[in-house]
Amino acid sequence: MNDDIRYDKTFDLVPGRAAAVAPGVRALVANNPGPFTFKGTVSYIIGRGTVAIVDPGPEDDAHIAALLDAVRGETVASIFVTHTHRDHSPAVPKIKAATGATVYAEGPHRPARPLHIGETNRLDASADLDFRPDIALADRDVVTGEGWTVEALKTPGHTANHMAYALREADLIFSGDHVMAWSTSIVAPPDGAMSDYMASLEKLARRSEPVYLPGHGAPVREAPRFVQSYIRHRQAREASILRRLGKGAADIPTLVRAIYIGLDPRLVGAASLSVLAHLEDLVARGIVATEGTPSIGGTYRLTEFPLPAA
Repeated sequence: MNDDIRYDKTFDLVPGRAAAVAPGVRALVANNPGPFTFKGTVSYIIGRGTVAIVDPGPEDDAHIAALLDAVRGETVASIFVTHTHRDHSPAVPKIKAATGATVYAEGPHRPARPLHIGETNRLDASADLDFRPDIALADRDVVTGEGWTVEALKTPGHTANHMAYALREADLIFSGDHVMAWSTSIVAPPDGAMSDYMASLEKLARRSEPVYLPGHGAPVREAPRFVQSYIRHRQAREASILRRLGKGAADIPTLVRAIYIGLDPRLVGAASLSVLAHLEDLVARGIVATEGTPSIGGTYRLTEFPLPAA
């Protein structure tokens, strides 16, 4: 199976300086580079005059000041949040206090599934647990402003409350961390769920917008084709897990070593959780078995009689 993704790691934005990236859209990157954030979290400004901000970013005073400076003399009517990881939403209170904007999102942070006995949410440290939107959006809800129309698209998977936003006038989607040009997205239980993530990818694949503006990195071009490559990549990752389990039962560290060759040591934990996300889905589908509920410390094997596809 061909799982090649043509990543785009070019990135020209400079922290503190807003730049036009699409018709009617400006972008400003926070100075928070890292293995999960690439060059930094990108905030977007929609429109001119009366504007909206997508993902105000981390609680970083320099980024907040730069974002407010970029909209000086304009009215910020709306703030849209794609999800509540701490590099995307914590700047909301200060931006809202300075502008009086209405905050829109799917909802507060929550795990994708109930925690198992003895399990803690390993990603609580990365989650903005204080966030609450002024208005919780449902799938396909529409918010309008001066010269812009934003359609909410529920895309759970990376987080349970992840939401993308389609900007109709520019024929593009703000894809948050669901689809990015520089890397695949992390799906880590219990924060996210692979079954939700794949369903959300299929949902986006049915749309026609040619450009995505992600939460990190450069715009995604030829987006429908790129989403299909994301889907193939995850299918290939699943096939690699099943191929290794075909040789015998294995735990997650063994699977990670077999699948992620040359992995950056800083990403081993994330890779382990990604494998767990695949295994949770495979167990739910009756293809893989483990003792009790799937866990990071479990041992996994192929089932003799997988459940038929739904």
